Amino acid sequence: MTTIQGYHAHVYYQAETKAKAEALRAGIDREFDTTLGRWHDRPVGPHPQWSYQVAFPTELFGRLIPWLALNRDGLTIFVHPLTGDDIADHSAFAMWLGASDTVNLDALR
Repeated sequence: MTTIQGYHAHVYYQAETKAKAEALRAGIDREFDTTLGRWHDRPVGPHPQWSYQVAFPTELFGRLIPWLALNRDGLTIFVHPLTGDDIADHSAFAMWLGASDTVNLDALR
């Protein structure tokens, strides 16, 4: 069995939905002990949309993911574990809240 060291949630947004992403980020910061990453107003790495990252420990998964599902306000959120296998983490082990998209796995090779 693969060990999960933590998780990343990538909140996807566009220019017209950035205010929603800002409100969600403020809620995450207020409600949870996570590490909030930089804003990327362009696709970065494997991510096909603008995004910011939310890094969190495994023990927070059961609280944070349901909260994100209920508070995402139409935004798409890409969630993946951290197992040390970037390709599998961003494909076979990944999950989506909202509409799914295509992650650029070549960026991880």
